[in-house]
Amino acid sequence: MFINNLNPIFINIGFVEIRWYSLAYIFGILFAVIFCKILIKKFNLSYKQDIFDDFLPYSIFGIILGGRLGYVIFYDFIFFINNPIDIIKIWNGGMSFHGGLIGIILASGLFCKKKNLNYLHFTDLLAVLTPFGLFLGRISNFINSELIGKPTDVPWSVIFIKIDNLTRHPSQIYEAFLEGLVLFCLTYLIFKHKFNVKGFTSGCFLTFYGIFRIFSEQFRQPDLHLGLVFFNLSLGSILSFVMIFFGIYLILYNNEHNKKI
Repeated sequence: MFINNLNPIFINIGFVEIRWYSLAYIFGILFAVIFCKILIKKFNLSYKQDIFDDFLPYSIFGIILGGRLGYVIFYDFIFFINNPIDIIKIWNGGMSFHGGLIGIILASGLFCKKKNLNYLHFTDLLAVLTPFGLFLGRISNFINSELIGKPTDVPWSVIFIKIDNLTRHPSQIYEAFLEGLVLFCLTYLIFKHKFNVKGFTSGCFLTFYGIFRIFSEQFRQPDLHLGLVFFNLSLGSILSFVMIFFGIYLILYNNEHNKKI
């Protein structure tokens, strides 16, 4: 058993405050920039080395705007309709992965159109770059005592002392492992063998993330103001089923399209 009393603030020097969550974003982006160059060189991709540098403003805008609006629409719409000024208060927390994903999908479309790039080939590259950032994000959730797990008596349970005195599943760690490390290994191996099949890696990312998220949600405490919304499923699980549907469609469509070529 572990008692989580970790400080969400990494360092505080006078008026400068750096949080672990901010570091997760920073190092997730740095990893993407560096590893993107490695992938382009290793697989001799038809992109210039600094392609992700050009995409960076689009990705940041897509993640923040999509993540915030996704949280507002999916998770607490009534509250934000009654308190619209709170929509911009991102520092109070409240970001949705599924909303951020939609933001990235749209931002990628705009970027590819401007640069005249193949959309699905570019999103395949992003699919490999994304999981490490998800890993860091879930570790930050654990440090911040956010998205806590359901009560349990397993030996590796955690007490989130800032929340209550119950022993709980470290669901953030489960998600960090599955949606971060395992998903990274899977997308890299798939991209390595299928990078010439446009959209295949993207489809696998959507499918496997959805599966891992639905599994992890079984150990995660549902949002108090939402609970289980449909067939004893959390909203996160329902949105992940949608991801799986589109992921399988991409896999089957692009596999069939590749055979015809």
